[in-house]
Amino acid sequence: MVYGRGQAWRTALRQSQLRAYTTTRTPCRVCQAQISARPASAQAQHRIAHSYLGTSLPLSRDFSTSPARRKEKPPPSEDGAELKEEKKEESPEKDERVDAKSKTSEPTPIPGADGKVASAGSGGSGKAGSGDGSDGGNRKRKTPGKEVAKLQIPEVYPQVLAIPIAQRPLFPGFYKAITIRDPNVVAAVQELLKRGQSYVGAFLLKDQESSQDVINDPSEVYDVGTFCQVTGAFPAGHGEDKALQAVLYPHRRIKLSELIPPNRGPPAAPEPSQAAQATIEGETPVEAAPQPPPTPQPQAQAPPAEGEEKPGDVVASFEEKDLTADKEQQKNLFQPTDFLRSWPVSLVQVENLADEPFDKRSPVIKALISEIVNTCKEIGNVNHLFRDHVSAFAMSQSAANIADEPAKLADFAAAVSGGEMEEAQSVLASLNIEQRLSKALEVIKKEHMNAQLSSKISKDVESKIQKRQREYWLMEQMKGIRRELGLESDGKDKLVEKFKEKASKLAMPEAVKKVFDEELNKLAHLEPAASEFNVTRNYLDWLTQIPWGQRSAENFGIQHARDVLDEDHHGLKDVKDRILEFIAVGKLRGTVEGKILCMVGPPGVGKTSIGKSIARALNRQYYRFSVGGLTDVAEIKGHRRTYVGALPGRIIQALKKCQTENPLILIDEVDKIGRGHQGDPSSALLELLDPEQNNSFLDHYMDVPVDLSKVLFVCTANMTDTIPRPLLDRMEMIELSGYVSDEKMAIAERYLAPQAKEISGLKDVDVNLDKEAITELINKYCRESGVRNLKKQIEKVYRKSALKIIQDLGEDVLGEEQALTEEGKKAAEEAKKDETDVKETPENIEQETTEEPRVALKVPDSVHVTIGKDNLKDYVGPPVFTSDRLYDTTPPGVAMGLAWTQMGGAALYVESILENALSYNSRPGLERTGNLKAVMKESTLIAYSFAKGLMAKQYPGNKFFEKARIHLHCPEGAVQKDGPSAGITMATSLLSLSLDKPLDPTIAMTGELTVTGKVLRIGGLREKTVAARRAGARMIIFPSDNLSDWLELPENIKEGIEGKPVDWYSDVFKLVFSDVEEAQANGLWKKELAKPPKEESEKENEDD
Repeated sequence: MVYGRGQAWRTALRQSQLRAYTTTRTPCRVCQAQISARPASAQAQHRIAHSYLGTSLPLSRDFSTSPARRKEKPPPSEDGAELKEEKKEESPEKDERVDAKSKTSEPTPIPGADGKVASAGSGGSGKAGSGDGSDGGNRKRKTPGKEVAKLQIPEVYPQVLAIPIAQRPLFPGFYKAITIRDPNVVAAVQELLKRGQSYVGAFLLKDQESSQDVINDPSEVYDVGTFCQVTGAFPAGHGEDKALQAVLYPHRRIKLSELIPPNRGPPAAPEPSQAAQATIEGETPVEAAPQPPPTPQPQAQAPPAEGEEKPGDVVASFEEKDLTADKEQQKNLFQPTDFLRSWPVSLVQVENLADEPFDKRSPVIKALISEIVNTCKEIGNVNHLFRDHVSAFAMSQSAANIADEPAKLADFAAAVSGGEMEEAQSVLASLNIEQRLSKALEVIKKEHMNAQLSSKISKDVESKIQKRQREYWLMEQMKGIRRELGLESDGKDKLVEKFKEKASKLAMPEAVKKVFDEELNKLAHLEPAASEFNVTRNYLDWLTQIPWGQRSAENFGIQHARDVLDEDHHGLKDVKDRILEFIAVGKLRGTVEGKILCMVGPPGVGKTSIGKSIARALNRQYYRFSVGGLTDVAEIKGHRRTYVGALPGRIIQALKKCQTENPLILIDEVDKIGRGHQGDPSSALLELLDPEQNNSFLDHYMDVPVDLSKVLFVCTANMTDTIPRPLLDRMEMIELSGYVSDEKMAIAERYLAPQAKEISGLKDVDVNLDKEAITELINKYCRESGVRNLKKQIEKVYRKSALKIIQDLGEDVLGEEQALTEEGKKAAEEAKKDETDVKETPENIEQETTEEPRVALKVPDSVHVTIGKDNLKDYVGPPVFTSDRLYDTTPPGVAMGLAWTQMGGAALYVESILENALSYNSRPGLERTGNLKAVMKESTLIAYSFAKGLMAKQYPGNKFFEKARIHLHCPEGAVQKDGPSAGITMATSLLSLSLDKPLDPTIAMTGELTVTGKVLRIGGLREKTVAARRAGARMIIFPSDNLSDWLELPENIKEGIEGKPVDWYSDVFKLVFSDVEEAQANGLWKKELAKPPKEESEKENEDD
């Protein structure tokens, strides 16, 4: 038996045979067959067989799958009723024979690969088997063999597998191919195809970016979707990412009512029998799923006329039965997708949506249909692909008039348009035909506008291309005619002559001349249309633009150079002397060789600007480029010619711009050069800045040696620590220290104040910045080593003064009309016109412009502004800095040190205190704070060890360091501090605490200390001296190795400060602790460190 096997089948069959007979005609929910006057046992038998095979099966002679019997027949006549009564009264033996005959009939038909049901056996299924089903199947068949009945789409399918789709919803009647990537959903679809239940529900995802295949929550999708049939399934993807491409054919609209979570509900139905499974596997491959027949949309039926029988009415029954309860029981007993409840897929309960009744003769509907049809025709005229869609849709309609199917027309308009997702879903969800047509018209109108715009753009582009092609063709023809007439030669010949003329004016070396001739010969034999032609032409262009053998006439006047340098910069004696030496050597030799100078100093001291002054003093061309953050070697050495858009390096570009072989090239920020995956630019500079190699510098693009020995290279850097040592060795270092107050004052009076006054428009106005105000700016606002910030503050003072003058005098006195030229006045009058005179299109607006400059405002002579020390804060705000001296009277343990940073020198105090009171039981220790880096932390340990050794040697009676827990701190913890030069300062601070002796607040010191007491050389003595003077120090203690640096300092910096060079710390000790007595130092802390009497008695008792 194909229906099933086991005890469950026999028990269900026996129970069904005990039920009463009914004559209820109920439509089967899968194949729409009518079961008329069938015993209840047969109905149960049909349900059980259906539950095992997942399809509708003909079981009795009263069962027919003929489409002609889907409609209800009129009630039978009385003779027919009597005949049926007689049949019911036949002997039980006949029933048993009929039952046995039904059990031994041929195998039940199973859906094939084409979606059709094969009707076989003598059970009388269909017209061929039993005629109209009233003869009990005794009539002979009219045609031999099996007869195929047409598959009908189920009208009731409450539980389906839901597949979410993205971007666009599916409309009934229009195929759609989707890709399923979730392996569970892929397996579920394949299993449905094997079982012959190739029906799914398609619902649109609300999130356009989502690509999921499983619905986790009903809110993720729109509730209105389509009931679809899988008409084709093909594997997609390779490897582990196996996907399934399924072709869906939507049949009708459905609404999602409930999402059934997995692992709930009744258990999955058992698998089909082996015979059925073999049939399924043999006839239903995944690659060729059944093609769906066109199914009419479920529409609302008009109410039946009087006397007409409704579907499902009870004709006669011996036992009344609730039809709704029977349907619910049938629904609960089995669903074709019950086996998916335990699968991690989206299983949903759905209900059909029928269109609302409408009047085809409604003028509104007719107008909407007409407008949609006309719009489709207009789109088809400009879009051929859309025209094909319309033709295919018209051929697929069964109705002769398109007005008879307005619902399908609305779906077509929404399906083929490219509107928004929400608009298409709104058309799908509309059940009112008039509203659906209206929304579809809106969507198709937008599609029409897009098609018109696309057509216009396409025509414009096509016309431009045709115009250019026509012009090119005519120009080529004209060139050919002129060439044949001898009126014009080829442009290539002129190009070759131009390169020869330029090369004749240059003194090219022999190697370069040879390369030039080869490339020129190659250019002459190339076609202008060839890609190599442009490459060769560009190379020859660069080759003839390098100034081979051309130099600028240098000025060797010493006094001229001195005047130029002093005119632009104040101070910078070292730099100026080096340039004068350079000129003197050149004057004696008659020629000047290139040099590589590197100026190192803090920001704002004039490193970059001095380079321009040097070029002006030497009468050389000036070119500057920065290598800060540069990571590409090609910026210096160029690109290979094989690359598209290749260019030479910056050095060759400098020669091209300057047009001389001996310019001054300033390479800025060499200490900030980078390194990346494209090479190390600092290594490329080695060849460039090496005097032994740069006479034949080889650029990657030029590929010929270029002589750079006459170039004067000037580099700038803020520090030398980050410059690679090989590169640093090739440059002559010139250190530029920061400016002191006197130098800043001179720079501000001579350069900064006049420039700022002119920039602010106050050149002829009586605005004076007093000397006291500039001094206040230098001391309280601008303590940096450079003058860049000082320049900003002075400009700010003059800007505030300009604003104050305008505000005090008022704009009436200095009216705008007085400050305009005639053209400016006309432009102002045009601007006052009414807005109605202004044209709306921005392309047609004619802007009133003038090339005449504005006339400067004339400030009356009665205006006088003076900025002094008292009113300076009204212009620049309150002071930023106070005095560098933190202590007017220093307590024990505090010493003033000196530090040096990129911003200049600064006073650095070192503080030491006791963490807790000294006692006999206290333990020694050292705590260090103040954002100290590694080197400075080592200096603290060295100073601590040296101080303990010094006290133990000179003052053995002082046990301070044996019991003291000390905390050493450097103020301004937000600033990182590093370096060894604070060694003697830390040791002095610790000794001051141990001797309980305060230091003189006017003594500053700097020097590196060793554990043996040797004081080593330090750097930045000039900046540190400036900082000591600013902090009010009158004595500076520094290493003897820096005595030469001290002697080179200008007298204005050393004024008022006494320098004390030292070799050992003992010299420092004599200077700062000159009045310490030995007996007093040994007797310190004895009282605090004395042993308590109680402990002494306990110790004596232990000794006894």
